[in-house]
Amino acid sequence: MLYYFFNYLNSHYNFPGAGMFQYISFRAAMAIILSLVISMVYGKTLINKLRSLQVSDEIRDLGLEGEKQKKGTPTMGGLIILAAILIPTLLFARINNVYIILIMISTVWLGLVGFLDDYIKVFKKNKEGLAGRFKILGQVGLGFIVATTLYFNENVKTKEFYKPGEVTEAFIQEQNLNPQVINGELMLVKDQKSTTTTIPFFKSSEFNYADLLKFLGSSYKDYNYLIYLLVVIFIITAVSNGANITDGIDGLAAGTSAIISFVLGIFAYISGNIIFSKYLNIMYIPHLEEMVIFSGALVGACVGFLWYNAYPAQVFMGDTGSLALGGIIAAFSIMVRKELLIPILCGIFLVENLSVMIQVSYFKYTRKKYGEGRRIFLMSPLHHHYQKQGFHESKIVTRFWIIGILLAIVTIITLKVR
Repeated sequence: MLYYFFNYLNSHYNFPGAGMFQYISFRAAMAIILSLVISMVYGKTLINKLRSLQVSDEIRDLGLEGEKQKKGTPTMGGLIILAAILIPTLLFARINNVYIILIMISTVWLGLVGFLDDYIKVFKKNKEGLAGRFKILGQVGLGFIVATTLYFNENVKTKEFYKPGEVTEAFIQEQNLNPQVINGELMLVKDQKSTTTTIPFFKSSEFNYADLLKFLGSSYKDYNYLIYLLVVIFIITAVSNGANITDGIDGLAAGTSAIISFVLGIFAYISGNIIFSKYLNIMYIPHLEEMVIFSGALVGACVGFLWYNAYPAQVFMGDTGSLALGGIIAAFSIMVRKELLIPILCGIFLVENLSVMIQVSYFKYTRKKYGEGRRIFLMSPLHHHYQKQGFHESKIVTRFWIIGILLAIVTIITLKVR
């Protein structure tokens, strides 16, 4: 909103300093600062309110060190994160941008699903919370919204570049290429509407999901939307559940999400910049640069939340925060066409998810085969396994953050290592 206000002041009255709002970097920095302020100032007020309402989750007796001290700690702190994301984005981003609209819908959508889960646990005294099928329904619903918007919206497209000497006149006319000067060099540009994504570590790194259906014959492109929809639903469900499972000890989910969000912001800036994307030979995605503002707000919200969520936590984010963060990260990754990097970038979420799946599967298998269930880990998710081994939770969180940073660096390296 402020973008339009200061743009008006700049164009009509040449107001001093109003032109700063034209720059992505300035607006992203302002979004980070405001989200930090909201998290730290509004966060304290909300925590006191939650405490007065006795909004605390039941702490299960898992035999873990320090769990009794957590009793009475307020939950639903994800409301702090949601406010610190949405308010700066509304103020500093161009809110008519399709990517901004879609990511804000994603934030609110899974935030509401998580809020319902927390509400049922706290106020209805049902420790199971929202039934699993309704959580899945919410995730599938968001997947449908994201996939449908990205597939059908005319403002969602990529651009391909060709050098004039490398293509024939017939190809230029057939592909409807338009000349454009980029960084002092004449290029032929083609607008492309596709479900193309990026394959890491390969030089010819673009892959279209429609190619998975070539075995159907010449009509395979007719089913492109269907395969894309299934892929998007799977990614959103998997990542949001991974973030939800990771939120088991103080500061782990928030810190990990901040690291991931920072990298996604870099991808958004590079992919939305025609010069950088051409230099790095990656997909140029018009209008994506506005997502840098959202990324800044997301990083600031997660870091600001850590002010109260770091050990010993004064508030838990609950499903209100964890489901929303996972959904945001999944949707963001799909928008920047880097969803195939999720196993690396979101490696912490992946390992936490896998540890639960392996533990449950192995327990069921051994119970069926030997008559008693056996376990691979002392407890799942993985962070509880290390707690059982005697590691303090702050040490576990710090080491997971370090691994998350290493994975983030590897993810960024894929821009050049191909």
